[in-house]
Amino acid sequence: MKARIVCCALLSVCLFTAGCAKAPNDAQLASQVQDKFSQDSGLQGKQLSAQAANGVLTISGTVDNDAQRDAAARYASGIPGVKEVVNNLTVAAPTPTPVAQEAPPPPPPAEEPKPAPPVKKAVVHKKKPAAPEMADAGAATAAAGGASAMQDHQPTSPVAPPVPATPPPPPPPQKVTIPAGTTLAVRLVDAIDSEKNQAGETFKATLNSPLSVEGEVAIPAGYDVEGHLVDVKSAGKFAGQSVVILQLDRIAVGNKSYSITTDQYKKQGSSRGKNTAEKVGAGAAIGAIIGGIAGGGKGAGIGAAAGGGLGGGVQAATKGQQIKLPSETVLNFTLQGPVTVIPAGNKNGDRQKMDASQQ
Repeated sequence: MKARIVCCALLSVCLFTAGCAKAPNDAQLASQVQDKFSQDSGLQGKQLSAQAANGVLTISGTVDNDAQRDAAARYASGIPGVKEVVNNLTVAAPTPTPVAQEAPPPPPPAEEPKPAPPVKKAVVHKKKPAAPEMADAGAATAAAGGASAMQDHQPTSPVAPPVPATPPPPPPPQKVTIPAGTTLAVRLVDAIDSEKNQAGETFKATLNSPLSVEGEVAIPAGYDVEGHLVDVKSAGKFAGQSVVILQLDRIAVGNKSYSITTDQYKKQGSSRGKNTAEKVGAGAAIGAIIGGIAGGGKGAGIGAAAGGGLGGGVQAATKGQQIKLPSETVLNFTLQGPVTVIPAGNKNGDRQKMDASQQ
């Protein structure tokens, strides 16, 4: 009789648990991953489709680069209920940018020469014939005076004013590639709590220290960074450890957003599972003894249930440690692949930096 009562109780608990853990259907899985694509600035506006069949999610369409393809796969795999992701996304070939040739400047307009002033005729006065010596001297003097007058009245050629040169256009900005293995130190903007957050949610942060390439700063500190929660587990009432796993997805520099791939930051809380099992078992045994003394077999069953509740109450007061990452916490990640960016100027930020000891 006692065994029959225990079996019926266990069967009721199993049926209640199975009814609560109803997995989402395929249409809900496809709808959830489409919502994730629409929230990503790099995937917005692209013709991406998602189809689910028995928990297997197939995504297809065209993206700009491999980083966007990997980001879409991460969003799909982070949806609860997805068993497998089939990534059929293709990367479009880059379109060459035509180089515009600058037209030469037009030649300066030619100025018309000014007309020469008219030459006045000399008035010749008739004189009496002089001696031959005096006549020769006078003729030489008149010839010299006429030549000098002709030189004074010769027109001068005009001088054209200088034409200002057109300044050359500024050179295009040079791109810089940040190699894989570079460390990214970020400061959280959004707080993260293992009791409140869920897997797949995004979080905001800022770059805590500049990213440099060969001694030159490519991205100064202060620019916005976005990531997502890969996994979040809250410590249960009776067993288990709290876990938080984070990963960065993109960084915004100026008016551009660059997709990035980093390693995962993982933090795990303390576990009290073994201690919980011992307390719950002890509580049930004591309850059974008390119930047996009070009313026989039926009293033993009631006492066991009461004893189990007593053990659970002890664990509720001493459940496993939850993980809380407050805003301004500094976390370190490592680039898993290179990223090419256009260097940006300093971004003035008014947020105070946090000591590494407060992480």
